[in-house]
Amino acid sequence: MSMPNTQESTKSDNLYAKSESYGVSDFNVLDALDISAERLSIVRYVFLVQIEDGIASASQRSSLEYADAILMGWPDRDNRTVFKPQDNAALDEINKNLRKMEDNISQFSNLERCGEVDNMADILIKITESVAKIRSIFQPDFPLPTFEEIKRVVQDEWNEEMGNINPDKANVASSVIGEAKADDAADLLDGAK
Repeated sequence: MSMPNTQESTKSDNLYAKSESYGVSDFNVLDALDISAERLSIVRYVFLVQIEDGIASASQRSSLEYADAILMGWPDRDNRTVFKPQDNAALDEINKNLRKMEDNISQFSNLERCGEVDNMADILIKITESVAKIRSIFQPDFPLPTFEEIKRVVQDEWNEEMGNINPDKANVASSVIGEAKADDAADLLDGAK
């Protein structure tokens, strides 16, 4: 199975190349909705592959969960909740965030080659923030979480999971199980008499 490469030429790369040369306009502005979702999906998958073999840190999980939250329920371009911006300020904001997204994807790819997973997590957050800003232009009424909100929840979950790994708690649990088995064995012997 071949792994997706964040530098691979794809349909979204070609669309972005056009938008970078000319800038998205009223005519092709909806392309930005497709491009940003496709690019974030690829980067998210590459990051997931990098962290799946070990125990991900809370910050690594948070960055992945943030990307997931922004992509969740991503609308099609013809969805009735999608607002097609037509003013220059909105178009400039979309173009600015597309450029930031691509610059950060380039940096993410370099970090991937070096195996710097923690730094990749930081860049994934920046990529996701750009995509969230683009989505908020197309869906201004759609509530998008911030990274800080996601981080708080994930950190609490991570702390709880790490507390469950505590070896002292594991020994207590195994002794309780041992006692229960001994009681069951004694009950069987009493029942056999």
